Amino acid sequence: MTPIELAEKLHAKDIVLLAGRLLLSLIFVHEGLQLATHFEGAQKAMSALGVGTPLLIATILLQLGAGLSVALGILARLGAIGLGLFCLMTASLFHTNFASQNELLHFEKDLAIAGGMFILALSGAGKLSMDRVLTGFAKDTKIDPPIERHLSVGETSLPV
Repeated sequence: MTPIELAEKLHAKDIVLLAGRLLLSLIFVHEGLQLATHFEGAQKAMSALGVGTPLLIATILLQLGAGLSVALGILARLGAIGLGLFCLMTASLFHTNFASQNELLHFEKDLAIAGGMFILALSGAGKLSMDRVLTGFAKDTKIDPPIERHLSVGETSLPV
């Protein structure tokens, strides 16, 4: 048995996609919860950077919503695109002082996470996702499945 056949038999691709989704989403869900539970402090810190309250609330909602979307595999492609773009904006707006090694590290980290999110958006969530479960549920309950498939299930190209 070749390594590729063994990996297919063990569903390694889907297990790795699940692990990758969980690892990528952890930072966003954690940070969103931190911002939400320490809102007043976050509001003061963000206002010092020129970020108003509406944008802070939008940031919290994006981090929690898209983070859970990626983690659970519910419209994971859409969540990954949102978080990838968020990382690019964060890097370019807040981490451009390359004289500081710490800022350079955060810039590079944001670019790396964005790259991972864009790869996830192309590959999809895999078989171990809630989209897959919900699609199977719709088929099993004699409910007509939607005409369009969810972006997170199956196809490997982005809608353009």
